[in-house]
Amino acid sequence: MPQLAFANTFWQSYDVLEKPIKAGVRKAMEKFQQLTIAELRADKGLHLESVNNARDPRMRTIRINDFWRGVVLAPDDGSDTFLLLNVVPHDDAYTWAAKRLYTVNTATRALEVRNTVAIEQLTPALEKAAAQAPTLLFAKHSDSVLRHLGIDDQVLRAVRTIIDKPQLEAFGTLLPEDQFEVLQYLAEGFTPDAVYRDLVAERRPADAPKEPSESLAVAIANTSNRITLVARPDELAEILDKPFAAWRVFLHPSQRRVAYRPSYNGPAQVSGGPGTGKTVAALHRVKHLLSRTPERRVLLTTYTNALAATLREHLALLLDNEKQLSRVEVTTVNAFANRAVRALAGRVPTPVGDVDERQAWRRVCRRLTLPWPEQFLAQEYRHVILAHGVRTREEYRTVSRRGRGSVLGARQRDRVWDAVEMFHAELSAAGSATYLQICARAADLLADADLAAHGFGHVVVDEAQDLHPAQWRVLRAAVPPGPDDLFITGDPHQRIYDSRVSLGSLGISVTGRSSRLRVNYRSTEEILTWATQVLVGARIDELGGDGEDSLAGYRSLLHGRKPRAHGYASPQAEVAALVEQVREWMAQGVGPSEIAVCARFTTTLRSVHDALTAAGIPTAWVRDQPGTDVDGVRLATMHAMKGLEFRCVALAGATAKTIPFTKEVTPAEVDQAQHDNDLLRERCLLFVAATRAREALYASWSGAPSPYLAFAASDRSR
Repeated sequence: MPQLAFANTFWQSYDVLEKPIKAGVRKAMEKFQQLTIAELRADKGLHLESVNNARDPRMRTIRINDFWRGVVLAPDDGSDTFLLLNVVPHDDAYTWAAKRLYTVNTATRALEVRNTVAIEQLTPALEKAAAQAPTLLFAKHSDSVLRHLGIDDQVLRAVRTIIDKPQLEAFGTLLPEDQFEVLQYLAEGFTPDAVYRDLVAERRPADAPKEPSESLAVAIANTSNRITLVARPDELAEILDKPFAAWRVFLHPSQRRVAYRPSYNGPAQVSGGPGTGKTVAALHRVKHLLSRTPERRVLLTTYTNALAATLREHLALLLDNEKQLSRVEVTTVNAFANRAVRALAGRVPTPVGDVDERQAWRRVCRRLTLPWPEQFLAQEYRHVILAHGVRTREEYRTVSRRGRGSVLGARQRDRVWDAVEMFHAELSAAGSATYLQICARAADLLADADLAAHGFGHVVVDEAQDLHPAQWRVLRAAVPPGPDDLFITGDPHQRIYDSRVSLGSLGISVTGRSSRLRVNYRSTEEILTWATQVLVGARIDELGGDGEDSLAGYRSLLHGRKPRAHGYASPQAEVAALVEQVREWMAQGVGPSEIAVCARFTTTLRSVHDALTAAGIPTAWVRDQPGTDVDGVRLATMHAMKGLEFRCVALAGATAKTIPFTKEVTPAEVDQAQHDNDLLRERCLLFVAATRAREALYASWSGAPSPYLAFAASDRSR
């Protein structure tokens, strides 16, 4: 009986297929398992056919339906393991298969793929350009060193043309996986010895023979990080039903490099745009740390409860080990701080939300007849006093207010501190505190506590861009400084809450331990290009706040339809058109739960809910945390879309009055720097919402569109 295995390229294609095609894949795979090798080669239903002029003679296609084909690598060495590589339209299947060659890496012994035709076509022209270049990226590494790390002759010739890192990244989709990762390591400054130790030796089988095996089955067994082998007949349905679990088996080389590096000598940081797999890397880092330090606990934390719940669910899928799971605490930073204060002080003040906090500042302003609005005081308290851990009037008189757009003299600072003392007194009398005050208290208590009893061996942080300095102090105090203490992932382009931080100033230095992911695995290139236009012209600070970040080189490997954008004369006309768009997606085989409609405000979503319900289309609110078994188009505010993804996303009500929303933007005359930061946060919010879409994106508005959609308003193709 033939054995079946799935390559990572299959999951990339399978995850975006419509339901009828997925059903066809399942049916074909089930039939595949029921046949003998002889029957498989003769079966007319699956149509196992050779690919003419293929660079790899083992390439075959199988029939999914009239228009779709699966691409399979068939054994030619007497073994019985077939590797499913891709599912693509009929004509594309033969083109894709003809260009690719699968080989065994001489160093890691793993099976890897290259677009050999593209490499052959590009290399001669690049050699001419390289001859004129003043420097080459890999000039200091000899051929023998590169071959020792698994670089073969074809790749070596191409490598000798590479001028800089961007050119290397551009080669990324063409080169064999293990070889490309070796080159990434070297480009980042790792020594050949370190690359061999941390990458090649980690993957090379302990019992590997002197020469690589030519057996496809052996090569597949040596490539467990990118290939899933179906061990039992009943395992097929389980694997196809859990694409998330399957994706967690496969990491792109850049993701695996950061997630499974044996050890970091201190805090490490991973940044990257939406869909680049930062969360995947964080989850795998947890798994790696659990295996390396069996006695230590891991804190996996993030910003919101919804994100923490998602992390908890996905970690359970990845680990599938109750003993390991029991050593991981998955929670928000605020919840962890609350628990720490309760454990170490015995009592926790009642947390107050943003609305109650703003009202308290308003009362303080009235009592002291201050010249500033409550918005200014709340921001001064957040961005200066809490951010710098200021405790006394004397400290506040001299603290840096960098990043604030208004100047305060000594007498003005004294008046602000009077307001702070009154604010503290009011909250204390009520037995309450802000979340950030509780974090500050937790950091103090943990700093003096026995971390063996209350701390963790490792802290892994996801969506780090939204954390406040007071929250970072809690995390710094939760784990002793040392190797692998903090592993941080985030994207400053998705900063949608009002937090700014310099990690270095908090004793969290990631110098020399910072990585960037640039390949998007969620959205199509068309959606990615559209969404990034929202941020054109905006300066984005790095995750740690010490420089400027960029999406240069950020790209997707997937392609699809161009996003649609349209304006309407009235909100009613806009909602009616949105209902038709949802109908169109559903007619294409997209399930209601795979569609999301998001808007800035719940009032807009209520109108959408009523219209969809009237049209007989079920809905479900994301805030209710509906499970996968709950049918219905998902409705969510733009803030609630953080960390989620859907096949199709509609952005509703994207008007000039809602994005940016005036009430959320500090007037320029109050504080110009804060005003600019608030506007940037509004842009990022729209960017986050747009990048939740995997296959299709639709944006609409009534009246004037958001100024951040000016590019879309001028090209409203439907």
